[in-house]
Amino acid sequence: MHFRWVLAFAWLLPLVAARGAQVPAAQPKIADLQARFDKETNSGQKEKLFVKLSDAQFAEAHRAAHEDDFQTVGFQMEKYRDNVRTALEALRGQHPNAEKHAGPFRNLEMHVREGLRELEDFLIVAPPEYKPPLELVQGDINKMEDDLLHLLFPRRPGEKPPAHPPPKKE
Repeated sequence: MHFRWVLAFAWLLPLVAARGAQVPAAQPKIADLQARFDKETNSGQKEKLFVKLSDAQFAEAHRAAHEDDFQTVGFQMEKYRDNVRTALEALRGQHPNAEKHAGPFRNLEMHVREGLRELEDFLIVAPPEYKPPLELVQGDINKMEDDLLHLLFPRRPGEKPPAHPPPKKE
């Protein structure tokens, strides 16, 4: 009797397993991550949340690009830029000396570089009318990456130190 039940439902196991493989892993909602990111006051935790949030934003932008919804791609990339700015300012505020607390700055810089690569990919496939706003976002993010690099490496070989203004005459 027991053997017949096993045979009767043996065909069901591959179907259930295949259905489970088709269900994507639950991704955290962008809105929830954004709310947590906005509320976070610790710059190190904010940087970690930024990584999760931006990964979700990139996934959403890729989904939108696949569906030729470049308005959503632009929105996600603009929000990403704003989040880079927020994370950078939080790190600057709590750790004015990036050389001594390089870890979070380095992680942010690496992720920003990844974001610039993602943006380059979107610029390649975006229709011409969506490229100018994406290029503006790219320029803003490039400037922030330069700021991060200058914070991490303030003394660069071959670079002249900034000229000091002449002393004021009294």
